[in-house]
Amino acid sequence: MARPAFRVDAVLVQAVIAGALSFAHLHDLADAAGQDGWKAWAYPISVDLLLVAAWRRLRSDGPSRLAWCWFLIALVASLGANVATAGFLDLAHPPAWLQFGIAGWPALAFLGGTLLAHSHPSEDPEPLRPAPASPVPAPEVEQESAPAPEPEPAPLPAVEDTPALAPAAPASPPPPVPAALVDHARKLAADHHTRTGSPIDTETLRARLGVPPQLADAIAAQLA
Repeated sequence: MARPAFRVDAVLVQAVIAGALSFAHLHDLADAAGQDGWKAWAYPISVDLLLVAAWRRLRSDGPSRLAWCWFLIALVASLGANVATAGFLDLAHPPAWLQFGIAGWPALAFLGGTLLAHSHPSEDPEPLRPAPASPVPAPEVEQESAPAPEPEPAPLPAVEDTPALAPAAPASPPPPVPAALVDHARKLAADHHTRTGSPIDTETLRARLGVPPQLADAIAAQLA
């Protein structure tokens, strides 16, 4: 069996080039702001890790204000370094606000990483309150009356006039479930069990996935 030939992914190559350039720009900017040595190399790593953590939170838990906020902060830091090192700032004499921002970035990045890693949105629906029971009416006492005459029985229809019962429609088979959707549902169920200590129910799973009830039942059957 012939092995497939190695192919170079143009998008991956472009991502590596862009990441290397952004990494170098962040290093040069931190070095110009007075953060020399290993500290200048730690700044681009911190910015890129915060950017990846925010993007992963958006992909796994869906859009949220927290993830978008820290994604934009890291993106502005990366783009700002690219623009600043292109000649818009005099890196030989950096301004005070740049030195202030570079010095305060570690605390800001630590706060963003902690919030992204340890905060979870409240996804459990509120329990439905039972409706108040309606009062049972008291049985009415019927007054004795004269028995009504029994009606004459209606003639039975002929055999040929009786309509034939329609055959019952066959039950529709369960919809096919993609394997990727089952894997994602399994991750959501594990996260729900970790946070609440109880298995996820079908309604919560359907709300998390945003799928029709039949598809949610099929996924829940595979998770059981």
